[in-house]
Amino acid sequence: MSDRPAGHFITLEGGEGTGKSTLAKALVLKLEAAGIHAVLTREPGGTLLAEAARHLLLHPPEGEAWSPLSEALLVNAARRDHLEKLIWPTLARGDWVICDRFADSTRVYQSIGGGVAQNTLLSIEREVLGDTLPSMTLVLDVSLEIARERRAVRAGALDTFERRPDAFHEAVRAAFLAIAQAEPERCRLIDAGQTPEGVLAAAWTEIGTLVDRPGAVSP
Repeated sequence: MSDRPAGHFITLEGGEGTGKSTLAKALVLKLEAAGIHAVLTREPGGTLLAEAARHLLLHPPEGEAWSPLSEALLVNAARRDHLEKLIWPTLARGDWVICDRFADSTRVYQSIGGGVAQNTLLSIEREVLGDTLPSMTLVLDVSLEIARERRAVRAGALDTFERRPDAFHEAVRAAFLAIAQAEPERCRLIDAGQTPEGVLAAAWTEIGTLVDRPGAVSP
């Protein structure tokens, strides 16, 4: 185990088409330029097993669909593997982790439209995460119209969530805004309707405050 303080764990949240992946990549480059080693990862994903679970979740066999509870269990199984094999070891080395989605996405996506009760999702979350929480969560918010336009120009087939109707995406946006409002000590709301450069500048203003602080809790 390294004597260095644990690194910071930064998560990016928001609906489809908010620009999380673009920002995550840009943040890693900016941290590296500042002399801070950072690992870029995503959820579901980040390890071989978690990436296999991601494919099952986002691209189930034709004609098949997961129930919301099954989705939540699958994502959390992938998350635990991700924590054990990538996130916790990286933080323990004193490096930073930039993660495209984390537990907030499960709270949101698997609860909408008569899905899993929040207390059930939070109970599973506590078991999977233990004492680990993000140092900071950047919640990217953009209008439904802009997000729809961005999804339309993406390469490749839309996944099971991207294909859902506008009402679902509007509910996702509202749920993320509610989390940001309820947990201001952890969450920072970012206007994702700006240019990528503007979004990066806003995000950097927020996470720059963590550079000289002790890092996230990890086993």
